[in-house]
Amino acid sequence: MHEIFKSEVFPCVTLTCVKTGKFKTGCVTVNLISGLSRETAALSALLPRVLRRGCTELPDMEQIAAALDELYGARVEPLVRKKGELHCVGFYADFPDERFIPTGESILEETAGLVCKLLLTPVMRDGVFRADYVESEKNNLIDDIRAAINDKRGYSIDRLLEEMCAGEAYGVNKHGGEDEAAAITPESLTAHYRKLITDARIEVFYCGSAEHVRVESAIRKALSDLPERAETHPLKTEVILYPGESSPRRFTENLDVTQGKLTVGFRLGKAMENPDYPAFLVFSSLYGGSVTSKLFMNVRERLSLCYYASSVLDKHKGIMIVASGVEFSKFDTALGEILVQLENVKKGDVSDWEFTSAKRYVITSTGGYGQARRPRGAVFRQRGSGCPLRSRGNLRSSRERHA
Repeated sequence: MHEIFKSEVFPCVTLTCVKTGKFKTGCVTVNLISGLSRETAALSALLPRVLRRGCTELPDMEQIAAALDELYGARVEPLVRKKGELHCVGFYADFPDERFIPTGESILEETAGLVCKLLLTPVMRDGVFRADYVESEKNNLIDDIRAAINDKRGYSIDRLLEEMCAGEAYGVNKHGGEDEAAAITPESLTAHYRKLITDARIEVFYCGSAEHVRVESAIRKALSDLPERAETHPLKTEVILYPGESSPRRFTENLDVTQGKLTVGFRLGKAMENPDYPAFLVFSSLYGGSVTSKLFMNVRERLSLCYYASSVLDKHKGIMIVASGVEFSKFDTALGEILVQLENVKKGDVSDWEFTSAKRYVITSTGGYGQARRPRGAVFRQRGSGCPLRSRGNLRSSRERHA
């Protein structure tokens, strides 16, 4: 059993607390939420990396590591995600649940305090971030942006979204672009930090066995130095409803690989007008989201048209992505069968075994935490069409590295 509590600890600062005894560790995430844009994506992605380098009390990573060791090996890591057209950056922390610590120390309060010290009291010189920290982490970010192509599966999905959502904020990579990252200076990053810390909405999440009253008290204390904040307008994600008569768009990118990547993007369309998220999850599991799905059992196992085939939903944006690895000669056949299996689900050509397996997978994978909610501030409009993206190469390639 679990209980979920939600409260507003400060203006524009929301705490969501999931109380459960299921895990041996607790976790806390602190997210600064802003609109995703090409101009600020790299700045936001770099920010938690630089903040993680030190604060006024613990000005370098060696002292931070020592503090975490004192908390029985707790971890604090930079966090960068995109949810629909929202950019979420901050920290993720996990730590041993106090039920398993004989001394009964207040690990929750101390970990939350450390996270917020890193967030609110960064180490600076002359009022700006340390140039050596910014330059070091900027180079690491650029390396990560460049290295994305090494994971061909993830790269094909990123390229699909760039093309499918060209002109939309959703097409922007969560780490931003290489040119934008290279142009960052300590002064520009400091200015962006000051804007985010006062203007961005802050969402704090906790999962563990502590009572929500104690968690709220710990977060209030940890964020007590937060600058005064004004009420902001709700952030919005634009959900585009594509008309069914539009023809698909295709994009092909040639790379030196031995295995092709066939990635297909779908708009969920009018189903997003009044979304039923539990039904979406079961549909995704049934179609391609599990090892008992139609894509796995038919396209991969029965017909051997691909090395893998799976689907994933972004319920915030109303998009479904099918990702598969195929031989170059089987692209068209695999794509045709992927669409056939989607049509079979639409027609209700689903056995009792498939339906039951899909529901069991959803229950197991979500742990019962799924909630059916419409995204706040979603905007809907009609436009264009979906688009398959194909990444192709030739047989001269060496191995691929998979995530």
